[in-house]
Amino acid sequence: MKKRVALALGSGGARGNAHIGVIDALVERGYEIVSVSGCSMGSIVGGFYCAGKLDQYREWACGLGYLDVLRLVDFSLLSSGAIRGDKVFGVLSEMLDGCLIEDLDIPFTAVATDLRDKKEIWFQRGLLRDAVRASSAIPTVMSPVLLNGRMLVDGGVLNPLPITPCVSAHADHIIAVDLNTDVPMPHDLMNTLSKVQSEKEDWFNVVLDKASHWLGKYSKGAREQADENLGKIEILNQMFEVMQSSLTKFKTAGYPPDLMIKIPTSCCQMYEFYRAEEMIRIGYRIASEALDAYEMGHSSLYGERLN
Repeated sequence: MKKRVALALGSGGARGNAHIGVIDALVERGYEIVSVSGCSMGSIVGGFYCAGKLDQYREWACGLGYLDVLRLVDFSLLSSGAIRGDKVFGVLSEMLDGCLIEDLDIPFTAVATDLRDKKEIWFQRGLLRDAVRASSAIPTVMSPVLLNGRMLVDGGVLNPLPITPCVSAHADHIIAVDLNTDVPMPHDLMNTLSKVQSEKEDWFNVVLDKASHWLGKYSKGAREQADENLGKIEILNQMFEVMQSSLTKFKTAGYPPDLMIKIPTSCCQMYEFYRAEEMIRIGYRIASEALDAYEMGHSSLYGERLN
């Protein structure tokens, strides 16, 4: 089997670290990734891979505990509903060190959404840090990026799984990774979900305590206000995920990949970035099963052949 792959990496918040495990599985089997397109977290992982810096990103992401994630968050999130993301993207920008997309060894496309003109924007030239920042500005959570007269937000608003840029690569296989699917978690990984429930409770308690302090140490009802705003943000995120799932089905009907690797939405909440190491394992496990079936000429629960 010829093994030149054009890879499309979808959006899905913290689940996007599963893309690293998918890349690991492909490389381990001898696939040559000759083109990458990505949206939101897919653009971050894909951009770092094409820049030859994925191991650096992996080490940083896997080192984040939930308190570390909190330190990277501006708590205006819990009052105004948006953060600038300066701390997070400051770290990523430092790692990317001025990389230009056109200088990458592997062709790369990051997809964002122009709110004013209501259209997709493809970044195929310019600073990689600007491309991934614009592609990752999740509505209701991250502030839009103003760049060259455009107001840019997460590419998932219009195209959560950008397969179209892969077509021109003329690879042997187009493989897409969808982070917003309703497939169940693999049975052998189910205990992972119960394990993280207490961590999730700790996360929310610390967020609310910090937010209460930020909103006013002596303000009456500060924690209740933070709790209410955090709940609203979670509902908006769930709405965004439902929208992305529907858009993905629509987009892939027009440009079906050869293989769609399906990551369960239930494996991780959009904001649980402290679970990077676990998401990488899940991505590798699911991709391995999907590729086993694909190489034998058929679909599986986690890997759907569309061509």
